[in-house]
Amino acid sequence: MSAPGFWSDLEKAKGLSKRYEDIKSELQQWENLKVEIDELLGLAKLTENGGDLAAEIALKLKKLTENFSQLEFSVLFSGEYDQGGALLSIHAGTGGVDAQDWAEILLRMYLRFSDKHHLAVKVIDRVDGAEAGIKSVVLEITGRFAYGWLKSENGVHRLVRISPYDAEHLRHTSFALVEVLPVLEDVQEIEIKDDDLRIDVMRAGGHGGQSVNTTDSAVRITHLPTNLVVKCQTERSQLQNKNNAFKLLKAKLLKYYEAREDERIRRIKGEYQKAEWGNQARSYVMQPYKLVKDHRTGQETQAIDEVLDGQLDDFIESYLRRQAPIVS
Repeated sequence: MSAPGFWSDLEKAKGLSKRYEDIKSELQQWENLKVEIDELLGLAKLTENGGDLAAEIALKLKKLTENFSQLEFSVLFSGEYDQGGALLSIHAGTGGVDAQDWAEILLRMYLRFSDKHHLAVKVIDRVDGAEAGIKSVVLEITGRFAYGWLKSENGVHRLVRISPYDAEHLRHTSFALVEVLPVLEDVQEIEIKDDDLRIDVMRAGGHGGQSVNTTDSAVRITHLPTNLVVKCQTERSQLQNKNNAFKLLKAKLLKYYEAREDERIRRIKGEYQKAEWGNQARSYVMQPYKLVKDHRTGQETQAIDEVLDGQLDDFIESYLRRQAPIVS
């Protein structure tokens, strides 16, 4: 950090400084754990010499085990982008209004999860359904390990329930696609030429097609060589929407180029899948029984209400351990 020119790019320097402090703190925690283990071994030797310290040793051992489990779990966040933020998109799939309602239920689930883990959430784009729910939403989620936590959610999520929108109260199956991309702090390696972009501005549309404001604040960017399209409309400022759209486009381009270069990169960010039957990563069944099952790891629970309230830790840990089988 004392190197010449380090602070010339203030935002980049701040990010590197924070990363340095995070690593320094983590190393200190491991060193503290080693000191506590040595102290515990010392107590154990006293017991061998006739000391009555069994209760104290048991209490310290329990605390050490808990501390080790927390530190060992953090090792699973070893991916290139795991320590940074995430761009999480939810798209309603097949199932009509039920699918749009399901997309909004997932939105609430991720908001609750983020709150529990002290992650900050910003809505970059949101398109409401005409009758209920949402057609799509894009969230920027920031905080330490945000992408590491949420990358496991990439894929199709399937819901089975008695539809509240069916007059005959029949059981319906709905789908939603969740896409998770890393927030790129340093995107210099991705070159975007002005000639490769088509930028359209328009009025932002609200619920049921209503206008959010009377100015052309919504921005849609099309990357012509790849035909990737992003749109942002939640901010009242056209410039802010444009900046958010560029951030999302760069993340999508990273995914596109990496997948083209190396098929193995799909283990980091997953493949694009249609939000329909046969492609689901996780199923949530409310009727005729209650069960949440991750089809990639086999992790399951009957506590569907708790899961939809943001209790995703067991599913995420199972996924991370499957992706890093050496750590167990």
